[in-house]
Amino acid sequence: MADLLDELTDPEWETPSLCHAWRIRDVAAHVALTPRSPSTLDILMAGVRARGDLDAVNRDLAVAHARRPEADLAAELRRDADNRSKPTITTLDNLVMDTLVHVQDIAVPLGRVVPMPPEPARAALDRVWRMGWPFWARRRFRTTRLVASDIGWTRNDEAFTAEISGPADALLLLLTGRTAAAARLTGTGTAGLA
Repeated sequence: MADLLDELTDPEWETPSLCHAWRIRDVAAHVALTPRSPSTLDILMAGVRARGDLDAVNRDLAVAHARRPEADLAAELRRDADNRSKPTITTLDNLVMDTLVHVQDIAVPLGRVVPMPPEPARAALDRVWRMGWPFWARRRFRTTRLVASDIGWTRNDEAFTAEISGPADALLLLLTGRTAAAARLTGTGTAGLA
């Protein structure tokens, strides 16, 4: 992500990302903030201020952190790339998925291509499929066979009425609620994606 951010022009930092109501800089700040996340008490207090809206809490924290200079955000990402510290309310599996998706949240709207490493992509697809909130992928696609054609990952091989197939990165975006990569997916289940 830091390498991608180094290439951006000033206007690109302000471009809307694939995350609803988040600019590119907000997504970068969200990921950069991860190793030094606020305490559980601070998150709970922010949750009360946001009336229980965890998306608003995440966005508010990211927007506040995004006020720093662009070069600082990229430097933080580089400095902490090997740091395994995490917020108390998440897991390392979630952070792998989160980071892979957020790189695409930045790259796709800017027309950049950032390849997704196969094994982390497989782990991220598995994680999104297992988890419920906030994506509910298994529920939303319960009758759709899903195929990540580039890494051999499939779900719902037994009982399906439709199929969606494509590269792992496009499928991961879809499972996390982003339809921006729908044009790279094929199959009978793609008809209603847009």
